[in-house]
Amino acid sequence: MNHCENPDYMKIKTFLAAAAVGLPMSMAAADVHGIETANLDRSVKPGEDFFQYACGGWMKANPLRPEYARFGMFDLLRDNAKEQLKELITNLSQDPQAKVKGTNAQKVSDLYALALDMDRRNAEGAAPVMPTVERINSASLTELYSLLGWLHNGISSGSFFSAGVGTDAKNSDVHALHVSEGGLQLGDRDYYLEDNETNRKIMAAYEAYVKRMMELIGYDAKAQQRVWDNVILLEKQIAKNKMTREMRRNPQLRYNPMSMAELKSNYPNIDWDTYFSTLGVKDADRVIVGSVDYLKAINDLLPTLGEQQVKDYLTLDAVTDASGALGQDFIDANFELFDRVMSGKEEQEPLWKQAMAVPNSVLGEAVGELYVAKYFPEENKAYMKTLVENLRTALGQHIDNLTWMSDSTKAQAHAKLATFTVKIGYPDKWKDYSGIEVDPSKSLAENLQKASVWYTQDNIKKLHEPVDKTEWHMTPQTVNAYYNPTSNEICFPAGILQAPYFDVTADDAQNYGAIGVVIGHEMTHGFDDSGRQFDKDGNLVDWWLPEDAERFTKLADELAAQFDAVEVAPGVHANGRYTLGENIADQGGLRVALTAYLNSLKGKEAKDIDGFSPLQRFYLAYANVWANNIRPEEVLVLTKTDSHSLGRNRVNVTLRNIAPFFEAFGIKEGDKMFRPEEERVVIW
Repeated sequence: MNHCENPDYMKIKTFLAAAAVGLPMSMAAADVHGIETANLDRSVKPGEDFFQYACGGWMKANPLRPEYARFGMFDLLRDNAKEQLKELITNLSQDPQAKVKGTNAQKVSDLYALALDMDRRNAEGAAPVMPTVERINSASLTELYSLLGWLHNGISSGSFFSAGVGTDAKNSDVHALHVSEGGLQLGDRDYYLEDNETNRKIMAAYEAYVKRMMELIGYDAKAQQRVWDNVILLEKQIAKNKMTREMRRNPQLRYNPMSMAELKSNYPNIDWDTYFSTLGVKDADRVIVGSVDYLKAINDLLPTLGEQQVKDYLTLDAVTDASGALGQDFIDANFELFDRVMSGKEEQEPLWKQAMAVPNSVLGEAVGELYVAKYFPEENKAYMKTLVENLRTALGQHIDNLTWMSDSTKAQAHAKLATFTVKIGYPDKWKDYSGIEVDPSKSLAENLQKASVWYTQDNIKKLHEPVDKTEWHMTPQTVNAYYNPTSNEICFPAGILQAPYFDVTADDAQNYGAIGVVIGHEMTHGFDDSGRQFDKDGNLVDWWLPEDAERFTKLADELAAQFDAVEVAPGVHANGRYTLGENIADQGGLRVALTAYLNSLKGKEAKDIDGFSPLQRFYLAYANVWANNIRPEEVLVLTKTDSHSLGRNRVNVTLRNIAPFFEAFGIKEGDKMFRPEEERVVIW
């Protein structure tokens, strides 16, 4: 379990009037099904609560099982994918290649077997992590930066700060060295800084967690208390200097380039030479700092810390990072804090699912190659290409029709839209894992640590190489999609291209309302409050006329306020500013996908199916994408940590700005879903 936040160099945006291109014959067939009427809750009127009307039947039929904090359509697809992967990976044991050392089949099969062997993991106990603990505690403060360099090399990557190689946001063809904020065990600064009943409950569980982890590595009660006292004092100091969630979304704030000499001058208490040398960074002459104020605070803090405090903090980080690969006692401790207390889960997921996550993460594209060979037909890729081009055309029409944007900026927006790179299904070139060795004679934790070191060095060696824009940042089996601003690309892995998002047996209105909106969502990310700051080449360049940017910001502020007004729990409101990019993308995806669907009809009238009009099926398909049940604890966690709005709000708040939705369901003034025209916000 790695508590480190995503580094600044990997800020991708995830989902989880030319004539339109014609659809493939498989989608033009007359015998297609309509919506799943069982998903509906007809006791609720569409104008009162559309999310409940569209999804209530599904929610009743899919109550939360004990292992879930939230379960929705996304999770259903992910469970389906896990079942498919289970079959693929377990069958590998019968593959002769799995007996050949060094093959992907051997590595995947052996990693899964190691993760599944809980008896062995229990017998090993804390032994696999103890060499790291001993090295931390045998070091002196004078060795801190060689120790940090060693730990950050794939062992425990988020202590105090983190470093890695990524795209230079203002020169997207080249890599740069980035130094970013360190993580916190609880993930978000507010858990440490806000005093309320929920946080007090979480903090008490965190104290029990820290002491239990230390007990499991042999610390007595006195030492456990000392570690807790040292860690919580230090993490609270770190938390108050971290960027807020809203600040982290601003790419300008995260882009602070300086020469290596300036880095050393600005933060002189950190021995950068020793740190980078130990980490394996060579010949770096400049660095991009993700948070100058945070790094200054760490620079000032480090000389004030005692040796024992530093050792205790690093020890907890290292044990936590390794704990997911250790025995059941460690798994139980993690579950109690992060799953039961923080998210409300009642029981752990089956061991096979936990084990499946190991090769799926470490050797993701090797597993993905197996997955697409069996579960991703090439005709799906062809149909997706058609949909993407239809959506691209439709978004171009929306840009043309904007009343708040000048012709000059529209021309730049069209240029960016035209240069979107589209990735569908799986990469053209599979990742080479020959440098990762899986040795079944060694523990799971040892194998994962070696793999993590390989990944770190694989990243660092890119420093002096050009950016490979063909590289994928999700595996093919992932049920999600993303937009990457520095490569101006949209990506749709094979995992999400399945029903109900993508269904070759459904009518076009439903596919446009589901996967079509996903496509439009990712496209609109290129023009949301963050993505719009990058140009067609993926560079952080201002291509907007000032008055256009001002009008955009005014609309974006109004949209943020709509979500801010929603109470997600008693006394807790949604964070419209933090979720702004996703909310803009949801609205844009809905509007653009509808235009693309109407274009695809080419003037022909589509028929009603099961008593629902094409527009009604379109909006019902969108709502069904977000059908879910969720625990109260998870509502609070996601409101703090997730840049996406809750599913109910992605439906109800977003749709209340869209006039065709009102027309489709006869929603009028006086209905709860109705919003007066003068209060609606339409951006793209």
